[in-house]
Amino acid sequence: MHAFPRNESEFEQWFATEDRCVRYLASIRWPGGFHCPRCGSPEAWTTGRGQFRCTWCDVQTSVTAGTIFQGTRKGLRPWLRAMWHLTEVAGGTNASEIQRMLGLSSYGTAWNWLHKLRRVMVHPTRDRLTGLVEVDEAFAKVHEPKRSYRAFGRGTLLIVAVADSAGRTGRIRLLRLADGSPQSILRAVRKMAAPPAEIRADPWPAYAGLPLMGYRLRTVGPVPRVVGLRPLPMVARVMDELNGWITGTLRGAIRPAHLDYYLAEFTFRFNHRLRRTRGKLFSILVRQALETAPESGEVRQEG
Repeated sequence: MHAFPRNESEFEQWFATEDRCVRYLASIRWPGGFHCPRCGSPEAWTTGRGQFRCTWCDVQTSVTAGTIFQGTRKGLRPWLRAMWHLTEVAGGTNASEIQRMLGLSSYGTAWNWLHKLRRVMVHPTRDRLTGLVEVDEAFAKVHEPKRSYRAFGRGTLLIVAVADSAGRTGRIRLLRLADGSPQSILRAVRKMAAPPAEIRADPWPAYAGLPLMGYRLRTVGPVPRVVGLRPLPMVARVMDELNGWITGTLRGAIRPAHLDYYLAEFTFRFNHRLRRTRGKLFSILVRQALETAPESGEVRQEG
């Protein structure tokens, strides 16, 4: 387990200089110590530009290469401050606050940083849910005018999976559905839960194919007439909190094209909601940022 600052004062001490930031990231990326990618030597010194220079073969290696920090011109200190603030504030933050806190001249820079951090909140190699998993479709309160399938202005269609942890709401997975067809629903379930998980769902015919995919199926309640109005309390709780977060904290100011980034943030916060210290969330976010490759291009800013 990686060490992490436990409060604002410790954070300022730990990351008072750029060199300390580099060393912290290096301790997470190379927990067994630095080894030169060319000759394997563990001996290196840090250049003024934050790179590790091997004392034997003279090759230079950056701790940020191949991560979301790659190519940043602002240094690591503002990135870590943004990550600390993002995980410290229980309900999240926004680009205007990040811009003000870091003194960034561009709102667009702050907006893109937040979306990069939201992208790494869902680890690409995360485990699928197992055991008893409650699954249902629901609408997020983000409207898509061009969506024709059963939307009728109600929002964006999602599928929600919630692990039943001894009768309590456990980890969650959220995915946007292209449509409500059985094929889309079954593909989504496969991404969220691993066979032979037991899927608890309503009798909607779309779920009937799950046993053929290696899942056990437990149906509850009557066949629904309206998406989201089903006797699945864990999914209902998650959707209440998600829609409350969208309309409250975010004030509904998100576009459907960017919804996946916000779903990633909500999933991260919900799955780590019982953590006693925010510093642990900060260290998890740093580790996942170091394990996530940079995007090929910037996310287009909301206008």
